[in-house]
Amino acid sequence: MRVIPWLLALTTVIALQPRLPAQDLQRFEWEEPHMGTLFRIVIHADDKEKAITAVTAAFKRVRELESVMSDYKSSSEVMKLCAANDAEPGKERTISEDLATILAHSLETSKLSDGAFDVTIGPLSKLWRETRKTKQLPSEETLKAELAKVGWKNVELNREKKTVRLKVAGMRLDFGGIGKGFAADEALAILKKHGFPKSLVAAAGDITVGDAPPNRDAWLVDIEPLGKGKPTKTVRLVNASVSTSGDLFQFVEIAGQRYSHILDPKTGLGLTGSSRATVIAPKGYQADSFTKMMSLLKPEEAMKRIAKVPGAEMYVISKASETAKESVTESPGFAKMLVEKK
Repeated sequence: MRVIPWLLALTTVIALQPRLPAQDLQRFEWEEPHMGTLFRIVIHADDKEKAITAVTAAFKRVRELESVMSDYKSSSEVMKLCAANDAEPGKERTISEDLATILAHSLETSKLSDGAFDVTIGPLSKLWRETRKTKQLPSEETLKAELAKVGWKNVELNREKKTVRLKVAGMRLDFGGIGKGFAADEALAILKKHGFPKSLVAAAGDITVGDAPPNRDAWLVDIEPLGKGKPTKTVRLVNASVSTSGDLFQFVEIAGQRYSHILDPKTGLGLTGSSRATVIAPKGYQADSFTKMMSLLKPEEAMKRIAKVPGAEMYVISKASETAKESVTESPGFAKMLVEKK
C-alpha cells in the first residue's frame, strides 16, 4: 500500500513511502507540531505499542530541544543566555550539553561557510521580521547598530568545559537555520535506540532517514521542481538527510525590489537574487544549515565548501536578479543519488 504523500511547509519537498507487501513489519505514522512546523515520524515495526513508546520518546526529545534552542520563547536556555549576556557582556557561562552540541555544529557551519551561515544572526532576524511586516527598510543607523551585534567569531565555545562567552552585548543566537535538522537527528537516534532503525523523521523541508524500509534498498524522496519547467527529482536515501530551502514563495517586495526571506549576515537584508537549494548530507543539521550556505555563496564557492564534507551533495538553482538567467549548480555525486526516470 502506498501512503499519501505530504507536502512539507515552505520547502517544496515531498517524501514518499514505497509500496510494501504484506509482512510482519507494519508502517506507522505520527505527527506533532513543534518548532513552528509539523514534525512527522514514520516507523516500520512489528509491535504498535512499542512503536508508540518510541515515538513518544522521540517527540519528547524534540520538545526538550525546543526548550533549549527557541528564539521565540524567553524561557528557553538560549534566550536566557543572551539576556544574561546583555546584563553582563563577555562573561563565561556554563551551558547544557544540548546547547553546547548545537552551538558547536552551528560554529562548524559558520566556519565552513566563512560566515555565510552565521549563528549570531538573531538581531538581524528580529529586525527583518519587523521589516517584512511594515514593508519599510530599516534606517542605515538602525541597520549598522544591529550588524555590530553579529559575528560568529564573537562566540567562544569551550566544548570540554561546556562554557560559552558572548563577546558583544546584544548578541542573539539564532538556530532557525539548523535547529530542525538537529532535532530530526536526535529524534531518529531515539527511535534507533528503541529498536526501530527503519524510520524517518521529517521537519518542514528537513528529512532524515535511517535504514531502508522493508523490501527496499533505500527511502525514496521526491523533490518538487526547483524552478519553472524543471522536472521532479527523486533521490535515494539510507541513513542520510536531505533538505530543500528556497525563496520561491518566501519573499517580500519593498519599493519595487524583491527581497528573499534568506538574510545575508553581511548586509542585514534579504537577498535580492533568487536561490533554491537541495542538499543531501550524512546528518540533518548539516543538510539544514548547508542549504542556507548554498543560497548565500556564489555557485563556485558553494561547490568548494560542499566538497569538504564527505557524503554531502548539492543541487542549486540561482538567479542574480529577477531578470537574470537561471544558473544550475550540481555537485558531481548528486546524480548518483537520483532514481532514473523510466
